[in-house]
Amino acid sequence: MRMDKASESPLPKSKESRRSGGRAARRAKRQAGPIERPVRAGMAGGQYKPLSDADLQQIHRAAVEILATIGIGDVTPQAEEIALMHGCSMSAHGRLLIPASVIEDVIAGACREYVIHSRSAEHADLQVGGNRVHYATSGEAVSIYEVASKSYRPSTLKDLYDLARMVEVLPNIHQFGQMVVPTELEIAFEHDLNVAYAISAGTQKPAEMTFTDVKNIAPAISLFDRVLGGDGRFKEKPYLSFGGCPIVSPLRFGADNLDVLIETSRLGLINDIAIAPQAGATAPAHLAGALAQVTAEGLACLAMVNFVRPGCPMSFAIWPFVSDLRTGSFSGGSGEEALLMAAAAQIGRFYDLPTTVAASMTDSKLPDAQAGYEKGISSVMAGLAGANRVLESAGMLGSLMGCSFEALVIDNDMLGMAQRALRGIEVSDETLNLEAIKDVVLGPGHFLGHPSTLDVMESEYLYPDIADRTATGTWEKFGALDMLERASYRVNEILSEQPPIHIDKHADAMIRDQFPIKLKVGEFAS
Repeated sequence: MRMDKASESPLPKSKESRRSGGRAARRAKRQAGPIERPVRAGMAGGQYKPLSDADLQQIHRAAVEILATIGIGDVTPQAEEIALMHGCSMSAHGRLLIPASVIEDVIAGACREYVIHSRSAEHADLQVGGNRVHYATSGEAVSIYEVASKSYRPSTLKDLYDLARMVEVLPNIHQFGQMVVPTELEIAFEHDLNVAYAISAGTQKPAEMTFTDVKNIAPAISLFDRVLGGDGRFKEKPYLSFGGCPIVSPLRFGADNLDVLIETSRLGLINDIAIAPQAGATAPAHLAGALAQVTAEGLACLAMVNFVRPGCPMSFAIWPFVSDLRTGSFSGGSGEEALLMAAAAQIGRFYDLPTTVAASMTDSKLPDAQAGYEKGISSVMAGLAGANRVLESAGMLGSLMGCSFEALVIDNDMLGMAQRALRGIEVSDETLNLEAIKDVVLGPGHFLGHPSTLDVMESEYLYPDIADRTATGTWEKFGALDMLERASYRVNEILSEQPPIHIDKHADAMIRDQFPIKLKVGEFAS
């Protein structure tokens, strides 16, 4: 039910009605200086540990044994040559065997932290590593859910750009990763360069994309250099990481994505891979066995990256997926999935490697109660487990096959709550505030007007953008809108504004002269 630009949204009125008390005091406080938000990018995780120390050691030993005795199949000639130079061998079955000593050396020398830069001071750089947690989009869905018709349509380049525009203004999402595929672009070169352009035009937040062809990496780097204003600028301050699936489970390389991984490693770019075996289908049905296999697959990719360029940035992105064993279909919203991703984050922290996992992968086909509980549980667990970057975290539906603008703004609210849970409770003499308790008990008998309440109402408490907290009568007065209706108004509010220009006009002209950019100028700039 997305509205026309001229339509009047009832949301501002409704918000005004519930925020009248103490408004003048709060306005004065805001005018005094920047407000510290109760949540932010990079808060500490790691409180939740589904695996014991003994479990972690046993999974590690199993993964190392898998690599040393079973190995990785479908090794390309290029990868075989590189690996053999670093102490690996080929088995009688034509599989790459990686000795335990080689894996230990790779882990010891691997990159521990990397930075994905923002292009604006309004957004934080992503300091990826340690126990810092960030939430990001991704997914590469092939369809968009339309609320009005309750149906899906193929996703387009314009959708990708509009989703990037929306993430730009949603504060609880820290990175924009490619959420949809421009299905109308069938030529690999046009596809990759237009994805690179649409993301750069749509947001200044740190970003992520994938390449369909290794040959398109160099032209894309040239495009990013133009965006930043000069040759070599992108390698100095990369604002994108680069995804791909170099493993075809169980335990085989995928040639095209392996070529991309090798080339991005040679260039020293940030490798943002995803390894996603499906328990019960392409990985063992036992969750522990699935973790052992995917850990081995992740270590094999880590080895290839470090064989090519020691210390090159790479996310240890083991994403063990789950099958609904009644049908064999992928179940991204299951409790087992949430548990496995938390365990994957813990394994990455065991190795002290930068980690990404996937959460919020609901199996629901629309933004409903099922989507809400599946996304909420998994996103909180991933953050508390200490995943450095939680991908797929907003906007995705239908087991990653679909994407929704409305779900994106709803999930922004949800991620705010997840991050508030992640932050926890700070206990100190200041926060215990016994003096305030004494003042109130011996005085007015309530804390509503006390200075300490005003002092922390913006920094201690997070207020939702879409969720409704009004009284029943107020909710009825302003149309009795449900969550999806309110989200539709918010989507319209964002997309009806004049799109900002995130690429300099001179640079844009140079890019369009050099590359076959399909997104029309009028679709993102006046």
